[in-house]
Order: sequence, then structure tokens, then C-alpha cells
Amino acid sequence: MGTKGYNEAGRVSYYDPALNSTYTSGLWKTCPLQEYVHDPTIGVMLDERFNTYNATDEYTLTQQTTGTAACSTAAPGVLEIDSNSTTATQGVNLQRNVGCTCFIPAAGKHIWFEARFKIVDTYDKCELFVGLSETDTAILDTSAMASTNCIAFWCVTDNGVTLFGSEKAGTGTTTTAGTIAEATYVNVGFYVNGVTSVEGFYNGVSVGTAHATAYVPIVAMYPSFVCQSGGTNDPIMHLQGYRVFQLN
Repeated sequence: MGTKGYNEAGRVSYYDPALNSTYTSGLWKTCPLQEYVHDPTIGVMLDERFNTYNATDEYTLTQQTTGTAACSTAAPGVLEIDSNSTTATQGVNLQRNVGCTCFIPAAGKHIWFEARFKIVDTYDKCELFVGLSETDTAILDTSAMASTNCIAFWCVTDNGVTLFGSEKAGTGTTTTAGTIAEATYVNVGFYVNGVTSVEGFYNGVSVGTAHATAYVPIVAMYPSFVCQSGGTNDPIMHLQGYRVFQLN
């Protein structure tokens, strides 16, 4: 099947159903990516494909005792975030917070975020976080959410069940997103409608009612990723890129 056109409220985009069967119900159908190509003044794009990994000029890696991040030598465009520990709460806290990479929800300045990852060795012994957070060197502290301003997917229950949630100044809400599987890629993303609401998408499908204004943080947030051990095993997150777009 070839490329098809799609019209969403007057915005035309293109997709291939064979490559993305959930496009028409998913995250990116409302994003003006085509318009951005022709007029880059309308927004800001961060499209991280991990062709390289700049560990000092772009990212801050904080070890919770141990852990590493490095480009995979087994697959292209994959960053391996290795907890390197079998002790609960030990691992890697990684943020792209060096340079001009912050995103701040504001009225009319909508944000789209999506990342693709899998967990190996093993998925149900992993504490993870994927999304946007304020600068925080211990986003998941003592097996619990510690970031007071974030929008993300996370898991701290050692069973592979991910939550989608948002926190504003320490006040937050969550909804169950989906259950990951061992060594199986999953796409997680969200749409921030100004400061009005936040809606999560798990493998291209909406994960329920949008989160309301009271939970939409209005501070600088950065792409953030955590891979920690829940105990027993030393999980590794394979992060196969992410993309963030915000309207100016």
C-alpha cells in the first residue's frame, strides 16, 4: 500500500498505512509538520535519531550509584541506557538539558512528544521514565515519582505496567497506559494543548481522558529518561530515538 493523504480539520498530511496503521487516530495527525518544512518560523523541532551521542555538550547523565549510556553496536540509531545493577533504585537518570532544548507549555504553544523504546533483561524488573521533566538528577527516587514538574510515561511497580501522568508543582494525576513486554519496542507519546490539557498515546492509541489544566506544568522541561533496577535483574533501555515539536 502506498502513501495516502489525510485531512484533519483542514490540515493535510501524508502517511503510509503499511508503515503506520494508527496514524489517523494517533498523535501526529494534528501536528503541522508539513507546514513547518516550508516555514520553520512556526515552531521548534528536536528530532533525536541517535546517529551520535554527545554525552557532555547535550546530555547530563546522573548515576544512581551506577549505570551507563552508549550508542548500540548491534542496531543503528539506538542509545542503550544500562542500569548496570541488580539493586533496586540503582541505574541511570539521563536528561538532554544542556543547551537550547527546553520546552515550556504556554497558551497556544502546543507540544507533541513521542519516543520509541524497549527494555531487555528484564522488563518486569525495571523502573523507567520516558518524557519531559524539569531538571532533576533523581526523577524516580525511592521507587516513586520525585519530579514535581513533568509529563511522561513511567513504571515503578516492577511489573511492566506503565503509567501516563503529568505533575504541576507537585500536584499530579496518572492513568494506566499499557504493559510493556520483554525486548519489544513500544511507542509512547503525548499532546500538550497549550496549558489546557494533556493527552497520552500508547502505540498510537489514546490512553484515556486528557489531563486537565491543574496538572499541566508551566516551567522549562527537558527530554528525560530513566532506567533503574527494580531489584534482581539489571535492565537495559534501548531508546530508538524521540521527537519533540512545539509551536512558537
